[in-house]
Amino acid sequence: MNDRSATHPVFICGPCVIESSENLEQVAQELVRINRVLGVDIIFKSSFDKANRTSLKSYRGPGIDKGLQMLVDIKSKYQLRILTDIHEAWQAERAGQVADVLQIPAFLCRQTDLLVAAAKTGRIVNIKKAQFLSGEDMVYAYCKATESGAREVWLTERGNCFGYNNLVVDFRNIPVMKRFCKTVIMDCTHSVQRPGAAGGKTGGDREYVPMMARAARVFGADGYFFEVHPDPDHALSDGPNMLPLDQLEDVIASLL
Repeated sequence: MNDRSATHPVFICGPCVIESSENLEQVAQELVRINRVLGVDIIFKSSFDKANRTSLKSYRGPGIDKGLQMLVDIKSKYQLRILTDIHEAWQAERAGQVADVLQIPAFLCRQTDLLVAAAKTGRIVNIKKAQFLSGEDMVYAYCKATESGAREVWLTERGNCFGYNNLVVDFRNIPVMKRFCKTVIMDCTHSVQRPGAAGGKTGGDREYVPMMARAARVFGADGYFFEVHPDPDHALSDGPNMLPLDQLEDVIASLL
């Protein structure tokens, strides 16, 4: 694993949800290659459970037992740092035994017990900004984690919703959150979602992902979150807004 220099931003990349070992391996191999070529340190991201899918019939993932083991295998084989979501407080300790970064989903960023449990693991806590909150509001979620013992907290911008199956990104949220948080990430793929706009599934406009990243860079983002997939059109979650894996290197290179 490459040591990220102080001049390099944080990169978080991987498939939205764990689909199969083969899918994880394919993505991990490409991340390792990009790390070597560009001298970066990409954190591998995938979720063992997506508890906030639009429809009850939507694929959620393999669950915590199988999912964490699959992430352990990737971490061990490829020496990649791991980020995964947790949705309930009891998951924090178990996920923290595997993941280097525990992520709090946007809809859950005000859940006190969840934030406290994540903080107590000693892992980095990445809190997604809720679609219904301002950048200023995130100081309270940040303080819940830091005052509960978190050694490092990141905040992630991912746009705001006003209903009507769309999101709007106010890039001023990045410098606003940097006033009280050292590391602010831009979620370049979830920010182009069209929530619930695909007939019980989330739609999206992936062609705007590179532009979201470049705009965030201008506003001072410290890192970038990209969900990537070898074949986004056939992904089991968030395909319309995921970046094709073969485009990732060029996008990252443009941000260095």
